[in-house]
Amino acid sequence: MATSKKVRKILVFTVLGLVVAGLGVAAVLRKHEVFITVQTEKVARRTLLETVKANGRIQPVVKVNISPEVSGEIIELPLKEGQQVHKGDLILKIKPDFYQASVNQAEAAFQSSVAGKASAMASLRRTQAEFKRNEGLSKQKLVSDSVFDQAKADFEVAQAQLTSAEHQVEMSQASLDSARESLSKTTIVSPITGTVSKLNSEVGERVVGTATMAGTEVMTIADLNEMEARVDIGEMDVIEIAPGQCAHLEVDAFKDRKFTGIVTEIANSSKTANAVDAGQDATKFQVRIRIKEKEAFRPGMSVTAEIETKSRTNVLAVPIQCVTARPPKLKGTNLVSAAGAATNHAAAASNAAPASAATTPEAAETVGDKKASAVPKAIEVVFLLEGNVARMVPVKRGVSDENYWEITEGLKEGQEVIIGGYKAVSRELEDGKKVVKGSAALVMDKDPDASK
Repeated sequence: MATSKKVRKILVFTVLGLVVAGLGVAAVLRKHEVFITVQTEKVARRTLLETVKANGRIQPVVKVNISPEVSGEIIELPLKEGQQVHKGDLILKIKPDFYQASVNQAEAAFQSSVAGKASAMASLRRTQAEFKRNEGLSKQKLVSDSVFDQAKADFEVAQAQLTSAEHQVEMSQASLDSARESLSKTTIVSPITGTVSKLNSEVGERVVGTATMAGTEVMTIADLNEMEARVDIGEMDVIEIAPGQCAHLEVDAFKDRKFTGIVTEIANSSKTANAVDAGQDATKFQVRIRIKEKEAFRPGMSVTAEIETKSRTNVLAVPIQCVTARPPKLKGTNLVSAAGAATNHAAAASNAAPASAATTPEAAETVGDKKASAVPKAIEVVFLLEGNVARMVPVKRGVSDENYWEITEGLKEGQEVIIGGYKAVSRELEDGKKVVKGSAALVMDKDPDASK
C-alpha cells in the first residue's frame, strides 16, 4: 500500500514538472518571438496628377545674333548692353572707304562698257550700210564676189561685237550692283524691336564678315517681353510630353514664386545626336515652354519645370513607399532552390555534352535561355495588415504623383496597407510575418534584429 502511494506521488510530481517545464519553454519561445514594427495607412480614393520634372534655362522666344556680312573696322556702335532698340534703328557701321572705292571702280567699268556698246552699234550701222550697198552692186555684177563676201563678213562681225558689248554692259551692271550692295552692308540696322542682351565688340575693332566664314558675332538682340523655358528631358519621359500641356515653373531668382507655362515645342532629335561622345552622355531632348507671366526675366536664369502629363480622378491609391517587389512563390519549392537546381542542371548538361557542341553559339544560347526561364521575374506587391500578420498581395500600378501610386488591380478601398518602415517593406516582410503597429518615428528607427 505504501509502495503504491509512493509511485502515485512520483507520477504526479513528474507530470507537474513536465507541465512547468513546458510552460517555461513556451514562455522562453514566446519571449524571443520577433514582431516587426510597422506603420499603416488605409487604401483611399484620390485624384492623381503625374508630372515630369526637368531643369533648364530661361531664354527669349525671339533672339537675333548680329554678325556683319562684310569685314572691316567698326566706326559707329551707338548702343550699350541692355539698351532698347526699335526695328530699323542704326546699330552698327563699318568703315566704308574700301567698299566706296569698289563702287567707284564698278561705275567706271560700267560706263566704259556702255561706251563700248555705243561704239559697237555705230560700227554695226556702218557695216550694215556697206553690206546693203555691195549687195545691190553684186546683183548688177558691178563688184566682184570677193568684195561682196568681205562686206558680208564685216557686217556679221559687227553684229557679234554688239552682242558682246551688250553682255559686257550686263556684267558691269552686275558688278556695280554687287559693289553697291557691299557698301550698303557697312551700315546695319536692327531687324527687330528688342533689347541688346549681349554686346561683344567696341568701336575701333575689326570684324570678319559672314560671306566666306562664320564671321564675328558683334551683339545679340532679344525680345524680352516673350520668354520661354528650355529644359532637357530624358528619353524615357519625353514620349509623355505633348504640345499644349501645362507646366509649373520655379525660377531660382524668384524665390517662393511659381509661374505657369505651356509646352510649345519638342525637339525631334536629341542634344547629343551629333556629338562625338554621345555614347557617354545621357540622351536628352530639349522642350520649350512659353511662360505666361510677364516678369523681369534675364536670359540664362535657371529654371525647374514640372510638366503635367497624365491625371486620374477618384482612383484607388496607396503611398509610393508601400509598393515593393518580391520573387513569386513556386509550387512545391522556393525561388532559391529552383534557381540552384536550374544552375546545377545547366552545369551537368554542359559537362555531359561534347566539347564541340558546348562551344557553339547555338548551344550557349540554349543554355542561357534555360537559365533565364528558370528564374521568374519579381512581381510588384503590397503588404496588408490582417490582425497582427502581414499578407502579401500582388498589385498592378497606374499613374503616380510625388506621393501616391494608382492601383488598378489587387486592392479594395478601406484595406489597411503597410507603408513603413523602409527596411521592413523593402526586405524583411514576408507573407504571414507577424507585425505590430508603431509610430512613424519608431518605425523609422526600429531594428527588428535588436530584440534577438
